[in-house]
This record gives sequence, C-alpha cells and structure tokens, in this order.
Amino acid sequence: MQPRILLEKSRFDVTIKRLCHQLVEVHNDFSNTVIIGLQPRGVYLARRIQKELEAILKTKKVFCGDLDITFYRDDFRQRELIPNRTNIDFIIEDKNVILVDDVLFTGRTIRAGLDAMLAFGRPKDVELLVLVDRRFSRHVPIQAKYVGITIDSISSQNVKVEWKETDGNDKVTLKDK
Repeated sequence: MQPRILLEKSRFDVTIKRLCHQLVEVHNDFSNTVIIGLQPRGVYLARRIQKELEAILKTKKVFCGDLDITFYRDDFRQRELIPNRTNIDFIIEDKNVILVDDVLFTGRTIRAGLDAMLAFGRPKDVELLVLVDRRFSRHVPIQAKYVGITIDSISSQNVKVEWKETDGNDKVTLKDK
C-alpha cells in the first residue's frame, strides 16, 4: 500500500502558524513560558514554533531548549540508543513549560520527557504540543493540549514526519510497516 500523505508543505506551514496563535492566546507574551523540544525529532518542531512565535510577538525572545530523554526511557537497555545533546540554558523553575514532540502515540516518550525535565527544576505548569496525535494505543494516560492533526491509526501503521532541515521536505505520511 502506498503511503498516505497527511500533511504536505502548505498545510504543514499553516498548521504550525495555527499552533503558535493558540499558544499566544494562552501565554500572551511568553514572559513566563518556555518551550522544550524532545530529542531527536521534537526539536525541529520546537525551533519552528520558536521562530514563528518571535515573528508574531515582534522581537520578543522566546526561550527554547532541547531535551535528551535517552536514559529516562523505560526501554533504553533493550535497544541500541544513541544519546543526543540536551541544551537548556534557561531556568524552568516556576515557569510554564510547553513540551514539544512530533508524534504522540503511546505516551511513553512524553513520560520520559517529564522525568528528564524535572532534573532542571520544578515548573509551574506543563502543557504538551504535538504535530500528530495518534489517539489510540496509549500506554500512559497523557493528552496533548495543542495538536496539529489528529489521526486514527492502528499499531501496524507508521507515521513519518519529514523535516526540510534533515529530509529536504516538510511532510507527514501514514504507511503500513
């Protein structure tokens, strides 16, 4: 079966802009809010969100960091995992944190992200933003507050998010494994 395109370039950009406007409605000028992208693929979305928010807010600095969750995963001893770099050069203590990932499926990556994030302080609030919410097959009771698209898929299918930074194109596809 051919992969089904869920988002292509123009809708991809519109979706990111919509997510940013939703964030501004809730967090105003981002003076007490930071963004943390989960390594490896959530950081691309987090950087895009940061860039778009700074354009909307007109030169207002939006703090954005990258969080490696490798050693917080519940399966890290069972798989060949390569650690990524964590880069959080701001305080998250008593801040509103927007945790960002590309795809929400079982929720286990987000759980690991929450554990890893607590090593940097105790936030006031944590909200989840994802580009794609695969709303079935959760292993952990986690929901995203900000969602680009929601899809119904089964475990034997795979969602692939392509980023122009690494793949040369912005696209989301659904295909059978």
